[in-house]
Amino acid sequence: MNTLLVTGGAGFIGGNFVLRLLERDAGLRIINLDALTYAGNLDTLVSLQGNERHVFVHGDICDKNLVPRLLAEYSPFAIVNFAAESHVDRSIEGPSIFVTTNVQGTLNLLECANNYCNDGGESRKKSFRFLHVSTDEVYGSLGSEGKFHETTPYAPNSPYAASKAAADHLVRAFHHTYGLPTLTTNCSNNYGPYQFPEKLVPLIILNALARKSLPVYGDGLQVRDWLHVNDHVDAIHTVLANAEPGSVYNIGGNAERTNLHVVQAICDALDERRPDSARPRRSLITHVADRPGHDRRYAIDCSKLETELGWKPAVTFDEGLGATVNWYLENSAWTDRVLDGSYQGERLGLGYAAEGKAETHGA
Repeated sequence: MNTLLVTGGAGFIGGNFVLRLLERDAGLRIINLDALTYAGNLDTLVSLQGNERHVFVHGDICDKNLVPRLLAEYSPFAIVNFAAESHVDRSIEGPSIFVTTNVQGTLNLLECANNYCNDGGESRKKSFRFLHVSTDEVYGSLGSEGKFHETTPYAPNSPYAASKAAADHLVRAFHHTYGLPTLTTNCSNNYGPYQFPEKLVPLIILNALARKSLPVYGDGLQVRDWLHVNDHVDAIHTVLANAEPGSVYNIGGNAERTNLHVVQAICDALDERRPDSARPRRSLITHVADRPGHDRRYAIDCSKLETELGWKPAVTFDEGLGATVNWYLENSAWTDRVLDGSYQGERLGLGYAAEGKAETHGA
């Protein structure tokens, strides 16, 4: 049985990756290493209980003893690294944990993977892959035109983006210095089922259902390229299976939308599915002070992935958003259990200058 080591596989994207691959490949076993921080949720993986092809390990990617033991015990053919602190507002509030997890954690994985490959000789190094999942935020902010390419210079503007950029550079360095067969993907904004509700789409859905205020940063005209998580998972699998070592691929949904448009579309979808005679949910939208250093526009050119490996997004934004709204309406037990924890929809990223707390989004 082929064995894959997935880090961060109880999180949003990692969890969807684990579920989708185990459903599709009966000959695959996944070792799922996750620290179960605030955004890790075993409820996402409840359907895998009793499945011998899913081995969950509660642990940290920074653990210099655990990671080598897992590699030695299970002999995976690849590591797919989803593990990361990923919320920009949280990185503004406290950047040090982002350096610990995203930089030092990735470095530990790289060092352990390199030792594992060297111990296995040339045949293992030839067949092994280390796939690092990153973000388009490493490129900084675009003007009104243009898109990010794989050769776009890095210009991270938040502590989160800077930590991911550092990790990307380490992955590249380990390939060029040690010959570790690495792959890197840089994705645009994800949405879909099982997303932790500090992010824009699930937070707006839940707040709108509760008829809470829907704060939007600044004028709300910040542009993001929206990628359904299933498309992202399929793209990662395509890269893992087919890309040459050292390759970098951008993954996007070809769906540029302003944050305000996304919020309005969610309001309209909920009004259609859960009519409320009080007033349209768009009336709940309020504009609040912008996030410090908020990037104005992201847009991904994923033509390299489409041309070289034959992948392209299959889910349109309207289809994906409608399906996502339906999922949250049908899975209130999952969201209720998430919201019973430490995160209650408060605004993050204001530090000690904040006067009270207010709900906000995470785009």
